[in-house]
Amino acid sequence: YGMVSAQTGYLTELMGAAVFSTPKPVQMIGDFIKWFAQGDFVVLDFFAGSGTTGEAIYRAATDNDSENPRFILVQLPEVLDSNVAEQRVAAEYCASLGKPHNIAELTKERLRRAGKKIREENPLFAGDLGFRVFKLDSTNIREWDPNHGNLAETLEASVEHLKKTRTEQDILFELLLKLGLDLCVPIETKKIGNHEVRSIGAGTLLVCLSAAIPAKDVETLALGLVAWHKALKPAGETTVVFRDSAFADDVAKTNLAAILAQHGLETVRSL
Repeated sequence: YGMVSAQTGYLTELMGAAVFSTPKPVQMIGDFIKWFAQGDFVVLDFFAGSGTTGEAIYRAATDNDSENPRFILVQLPEVLDSNVAEQRVAAEYCASLGKPHNIAELTKERLRRAGKKIREENPLFAGDLGFRVFKLDSTNIREWDPNHGNLAETLEASVEHLKKTRTEQDILFELLLKLGLDLCVPIETKKIGNHEVRSIGAGTLLVCLSAAIPAKDVETLALGLVAWHKALKPAGETTVVFRDSAFADDVAKTNLAAILAQHGLETVRSL
């Protein structure tokens, strides 16, 4: 009981409000990590709650710079109701942050604050104390679902392979999953001409998801990609990805691929 009370007090101070009544002790989770995990490991917590496991992993990383511990926290966006006495403080806390009233938002805020606090306590630590948030959804790619009564309309609607409601970031991370790349891999962004290009994994993957690539932009974009690829000097083969519907015609697409191939970028894919 004493350990839980101390942890509750610590978390209340960290968050600035008593949003969790019975959080797990960071020290206890930290001990589990020391006993059962070694080297570069991933800890999976299917009941993230107050995010204690995430903070424990952060602290394990600062304790041993030679290890690269990581975590996957899973927390359903369970709704917090301000009309329920036990949930009122937490719901009002989410409101003060301008966030949806659910437990997952509290988990994320705790990780942000814990990372900042640990960084302040360990100014010489240069490791990663961040996290990325993902939500499970359907694919970004449109399924072939023909209307046999009006095939012409179906074909016209299928010219764009990607769902219109999805963002470039949505498409990018599905691409990482399908290519078997780490979701935490470093991502850099660069403007080449009129187009935004992303480098994933130090040039392992170069992605341009512009909605339209006019013929006049092809050479500038291709040569810019070649120059960036040379500067990045990736160790292995590089894959270049574009949005298929972005090209005005097949000629523009073929010309871009040809310029890239001339400079060693032969693996070009379109979505």
